[in-house]
Amino acid sequence: MYDLIGDVHGHASELKDLLIKMDYRQENGTWVHPEGRKVIFLGDFVDRGPEQIETVNIARNMVENGKALAVMGNHEFNAVAWATEDPKNPGDYLRPHIEKNLHQHQAFLDQVGEGSDLHQTMIEWFKTLPVYLELPELRVVHACWHPEHLATIDRYTDSENCLLSEAWEQASREGAEAYEAIETLLKGLEIPLPRDHCFLDKYNHKRTNIRTKWWQQGELTYRDLAMVPGDAIDQIPHEPVASHILPGYDGKKPVFVGHYWMKGEPAPLNEHIACLDYSVAGDAGGKLCAYRFTGETTLRKQNFEWVANSR
Repeated sequence: MYDLIGDVHGHASELKDLLIKMDYRQENGTWVHPEGRKVIFLGDFVDRGPEQIETVNIARNMVENGKALAVMGNHEFNAVAWATEDPKNPGDYLRPHIEKNLHQHQAFLDQVGEGSDLHQTMIEWFKTLPVYLELPELRVVHACWHPEHLATIDRYTDSENCLLSEAWEQASREGAEAYEAIETLLKGLEIPLPRDHCFLDKYNHKRTNIRTKWWQQGELTYRDLAMVPGDAIDQIPHEPVASHILPGYDGKKPVFVGHYWMKGEPAPLNEHIACLDYSVAGDAGGKLCAYRFTGETTLRKQNFEWVANSR
């Protein structure tokens, strides 16, 4: 069976502590489990943390030696786009080299050495990560399991759900259908607020869209669904959201996501959906979180394991 691990963000020390806690041991440089269990990484190996090279090396060795699977996070996608020239605009890149994007990515570039052989090797490995996994027992995607966008991205991926080399431009071009699909699958479902409603984000920028708790069910309002800073929630209207806006979930098998910087004690979002990102790269109290999957169809709180941020 599988041990699913959330966003590591360059915290290799915590990753090793978590693997040890789950009885993994190193053999010939690769972490393995004595009973043959495998890890599934939910993406976001890089950016923010102090040990990004080691983090990628641990995950890559496990994947390449058949001891783990992994999906692409938005930070791996952004890393590839940052390093890939825009074929329609020579000298520019698929992810623009503006200050905001550089600030988010600077720690990785500093550690790996931008343009180095190591940097290029890591970029090539990131390209091999599937956008999602559909396994017999479970599903994995970095941010949002959205059937419509999954069907769209299937037109731009190979048989292993990896983006085709010619698809990266479309997946990075705002307004293209591949871009909209990747934005939702790797960064979460956003919906526009009704009429002239807006809020200010943590950078004091005006926002007219909200990122949603797409996993919620029932009759919901924009405020129920909104993932916004706590002091902005009162700016979100308590107006009903049309049911067709949310993807829903068929519940045929559990689905695991990362991405959302959860806090508190890890637990399922509902009986079929779990988030495993508990802010290891955040402030004190952040955790690197895993779920020990044993084939159950209803997720259980007691199957979560974690280690605290050691810094």
